[in-house]
Amino acid sequence: MSETGEKPVLVSNAEGASPFVLVCDHASRRIPPQYGDMGLSEAERASHIAWDPGALPVSQHLSRLLDAPLVESTVSRLVIDANRDLDAPDLIWTLSEATRIAANENLPQGERQFRIENYHRPYHDAIERVLDRRRELGREAILVCMHSFTPVFLGKARPWPIGLIHGKDMTFTRALQRALAEDERGLNIGWNEPYAALNGVTLTLEKHGDGRGLPATMIEIRNDEIRSDDGVALWATRLARCLEAARRDLTDTRS
Repeated sequence: MSETGEKPVLVSNAEGASPFVLVCDHASRRIPPQYGDMGLSEAERASHIAWDPGALPVSQHLSRLLDAPLVESTVSRLVIDANRDLDAPDLIWTLSEATRIAANENLPQGERQFRIENYHRPYHDAIERVLDRRRELGREAILVCMHSFTPVFLGKARPWPIGLIHGKDMTFTRALQRALAEDERGLNIGWNEPYAALNGVTLTLEKHGDGRGLPATMIEIRNDEIRSDDGVALWATRLARCLEAARRDLTDTRS
């Protein structure tokens, strides 16, 4: 538990009937009080360097539509990135896009370990508990990692409204790609865009999906698509349809 007593992770609808388990690594821009503003402006602390804008509202709406469990980190990635390995150089960012995060430079090992134990580990432990419970009950589990991305990165436009990223097993992600393409003809679907496993961004996907032999996928929505309530509802509804269609596709293939 953090020094402030605030929970570093929230789990909603843990016993949901859906086979889908939703996780949101970068759900929050919250910086625990002991870190102040980390030397950053309000605009910087509200920007994509701090969290994935829109990812949590889409996840929450999707959770309601599917009756799916949702696990969300409540701590900004400016403090520690829940979607990075413990030995990753960007576990605690010192430069995010073009923004220097001086407050994270030359961190004492004790502070680094404190953040791991109080913010990073509890999040992943919570995901494990949800998945362990489903296994104990003999219930199906398909892991869905929800993210958003910026329309422009370091001056380069990103044309895809949605990107799909797979881990070691691409089977479910391919099925979801087919479902999205059938649901919305002409939709520009990024494949391993705007990131891929080679960029070191698939810890949660691989640790809890591939690591357990579960069907799994990582969904990235361009954040200008989900700035409004209407955009959130559109994408959540579309994804609910397409996730279910992808599951049926795999079930039909295996039967």
